[in-house]
Amino acid sequence: MSQNLSTPVRGPLGGRWMQLAIGVVCMSMIANLQYGWTLFVEPMNEKHQWGRAAIQVAFTIFVVFETWLVPVEGWFVDKFGPRPVVFIGGILCALSWALNSVASSLAMLYVSAALGGAGAGAVYGTAVGAALKWFPDRRGLAAGITAAGFGAGSALTIVPIAAMIKAQGYEHTFLFFGLIQGAVVLVASLFLMSPKPGQVPVVASTSTTQSRRSYGPGEMLKAPVFWVMYLMFVLVAAGGLMATAQLGSIAKDFKIADVPVSIMGLTLPALTFALSIDRVLNGVTRPFFGWVSDNIGRENTMFIAFSLEAVGVLALAHFGADPLAFVILTGLVFFAWGEIYSLFPATCGDTFGSRFATTNAGLLYTAKGTASLVVPLASVAVAKLGNWDLVFMLTAGVNAIAALMALFVLKPLRARFVLGAVAKEDVKVPSAKVVS
Repeated sequence: MSQNLSTPVRGPLGGRWMQLAIGVVCMSMIANLQYGWTLFVEPMNEKHQWGRAAIQVAFTIFVVFETWLVPVEGWFVDKFGPRPVVFIGGILCALSWALNSVASSLAMLYVSAALGGAGAGAVYGTAVGAALKWFPDRRGLAAGITAAGFGAGSALTIVPIAAMIKAQGYEHTFLFFGLIQGAVVLVASLFLMSPKPGQVPVVASTSTTQSRRSYGPGEMLKAPVFWVMYLMFVLVAAGGLMATAQLGSIAKDFKIADVPVSIMGLTLPALTFALSIDRVLNGVTRPFFGWVSDNIGRENTMFIAFSLEAVGVLALAHFGADPLAFVILTGLVFFAWGEIYSLFPATCGDTFGSRFATTNAGLLYTAKGTASLVVPLASVAVAKLGNWDLVFMLTAGVNAIAALMALFVLKPLRARFVLGAVAKEDVKVPSAKVVS
């Protein structure tokens, strides 16, 4: 990657890489709020008989509050810094799972989901925004590493959570892990800082298309290129969220959830094995594809990943009833899906600049909340049709559409947008240097 970087001033606590590491720790602690959810659905339904669809409304509420409040939380971060926002987020996350442990009605479960979503969004939006600000020269990689904390953060705790649910009940598990996760976020938040002038490199040129100026949220919302990114984000996120929330139910309907699967000498029940591998691959894909996009371009990488997702979902529909195939193919699905949480923030930062990166990325991130609205509909469709075929077909189809949009819609549109901005700046300041 061709770069011309000025020597950055050393940042706090070991520089920008330490800030990135702190963000990853915070992301890991909120990961179970989303990725561990599927383990609690069936136990809750067995105890209360609320129905899968009703319980999954809580998941949708969580994702909506996690995403749609991020622009507001991002505004607070851009104005007051990351520390107070993440601190409050940690409190809300702990409170959410504590309430889940005693929820005796759907109403209480939904309130808890809203609190947890607001807390998780505060942490997630802050961490991703910080990565975009600290690493203008490696946005794809930095956003990918940060998002990997959320994608893979639950991998190490999947087995303990599943075991604790079986041994001590889902209520105790909610309370125990909720308090631990919240406490770690509270402590980590005390060390977070925003970059100051001179603490980050100045990028003269990269292999990715980057704007030379920063756009405010209002300017960004007026740009058609933003809405193209938003639509693509919704299309790809919808299928992945369905798999995240419904994987336990899919395994149960395939009648393979508790079937032992052995890979490389390790034997686990199919669902537990799938969840563990999925979390790891869902984390690895984010920095991997982020790094790839830094070198071959965002849209080219999107085309590869989204196409792979479409193929993986189709294969899961046809071969997922086999326990070993289920474990391997769900891993492929999550590997091809998780990269959206590095590619889209990086593309947003490239297109609209660094100054308002947290707020702007937060506005784009609300697409995840929009996509979450289809999760309960998947349960309804399965209840009526008796299988997952339609859900799988639609998921594969929208990923194929998004892959084509990346090359033939987003790529030329974004190139024209950035070139147009350069032309306007050249009229104002003919000798201006191109920076991100």
